[in-house]
Amino acid sequence: MTSATSTLASPDVQTVKPVFLAADDLKSAASILYKAYHDDPLFMDIFRADDEGYGSRLRAAIREEISAFWEAKQPMIGLFDEGRLLAVACIIQPDASIGPNRFWHWRLKMLLTAGYIGTRQMVEKEQRVRAHIPYQRYHMLSFIGVHPDHQHHGLGHLLMGAIDSVVEEDQSSEGVAVYVTLPKCLSFFEHDRYQMLTELTVSRIQGHIMFRSRQDSA
Repeated sequence: MTSATSTLASPDVQTVKPVFLAADDLKSAASILYKAYHDDPLFMDIFRADDEGYGSRLRAAIREEISAFWEAKQPMIGLFDEGRLLAVACIIQPDASIGPNRFWHWRLKMLLTAGYIGTRQMVEKEQRVRAHIPYQRYHMLSFIGVHPDHQHHGLGHLLMGAIDSVVEEDQSSEGVAVYVTLPKCLSFFEHDRYQMLTELTVSRIQGHIMFRSRQDSA
């Protein structure tokens, strides 16, 4: 599905549909996630927001992450309205090969574009988060973002419903985890029945690991 992210009238939530992303949606998805995470304190710390080139490093990191998701055939859900991509979520499945170590060429590209420190901290972040999740088989919500022009219209909750459906379809999954670093987002996940597991400081930034058990998706 070809998508665009231009500033247009607010969509009718009743007509917005969740769809798995196609190859030609990835560029628009990366753009939405770049805007969503540009002011995230963890990404600002990892990719050195105070140093010149922060935007380029963050953009490159998100681009490589999305490419890795696509190559590993992991679920990337988009909300579309008349061909426009409005929101994106990227999920790691329980048995995915896209774990903390990623692919060797992902690391190489990240080193060349995002830098050694940023690459190392991205890997360490996921390793530390997973080490604090007391489950064996679960999905991981890695990225979620709504286009800035279409926020506060219920799209985030619609996207969460699509995520729940993906988790519910996997009978072996115990649920879905997420690492939240923006305090204002805690209530958003709590509204969808995510429970607090623990606080965790990564790269000097305090965050919260939250989990929604699969039975809560019923």
